[in-house]
Amino acid sequence: VKAYVGGINYKYFAFDMVMIGKRQVGSTFKPFLYTLAMQEGYSPCYEVPNIPVSFDLPDGTTWVPKNSGPTKRDGQMVTLRWALANSVNYISAWLMKRYNPYAVINIARKMGVRSKIDPVPAICLGVPEISLAEMTSAFSTFANHGIYVQPILVTRITDANGNVLATFKPQRNEAISEQTAYKMIEMLRAVVAQGTSWRVKGVYKATGDIAAKTGTTQNQSDGWYIGITPKLATVVWTGGEERSIHFNNLELGQGASMSLPTWAYYMNRVYANPALGYSDKDVFEKPQKFDDDMGCKQSKPYEEPGNNYEIIESVEQ
Repeated sequence: VKAYVGGINYKYFAFDMVMIGKRQVGSTFKPFLYTLAMQEGYSPCYEVPNIPVSFDLPDGTTWVPKNSGPTKRDGQMVTLRWALANSVNYISAWLMKRYNPYAVINIARKMGVRSKIDPVPAICLGVPEISLAEMTSAFSTFANHGIYVQPILVTRITDANGNVLATFKPQRNEAISEQTAYKMIEMLRAVVAQGTSWRVKGVYKATGDIAAKTGTTQNQSDGWYIGITPKLATVVWTGGEERSIHFNNLELGQGASMSLPTWAYYMNRVYANPALGYSDKDVFEKPQKFDDDMGCKQSKPYEEPGNNYEIIESVEQ
């Protein structure tokens, strides 16, 4: 762990919102579902019908996830890459129909998520409450070639004379294959190139190789931005300690508006300081035996990126 900010002012807000606080993660949970699909053999270029999907619930009711806000390509065939880039709920639901919720939860567990997650179909839209620390370490797995590295705060202890008394190394476990990790990097790059995160470069002029995911929750109460670079993963969450605090509209209250700018300004300052050891010339390494053609025909930039809102869903739990 390089650094974290648990609140705006400890004098008035003493609760740690990074390690202890847990909030709904919204669409930032979708990459776990897509990771499972990639691990099970799907390609980012696999085409799926962009139509509603229904779930028969145990209480006898039927749940049909909906998109809110402007949508693109309704009723058309779209690639999984395009669907994740544009956070389309229909496609998340389509994938959820193909896997048991426990399988998705298991992938999240392997990637470091320890928070309780109810095994319900609605997890595909991001209803679980998870800490920022967990989400940061989980997304780091993509940059670490599929290896989950347990976060630690102390790497060594020295005495007053500089003698090393103890050293600590993080636990490392293979969570997903290197092939799957790189597929997800490519898909999260598409979020930046043509999806809900286009503003990070198009407006805020962030540089370098970026893979990211935005997230927004019910009533615009939580805005998430998870951005990973080849050597650094950072999560920005914006919201009120009191959950009733929220924006009144999606344009201002989505993660791409609330948290994305903070991430961009922060990374620009990181790259501006050579002493920190990070460079915008770094790139994600492609596995030597990568077996997937990422040149999806439908993966092209939006014609109207300024109208590209993140798609969210309100779900009662």
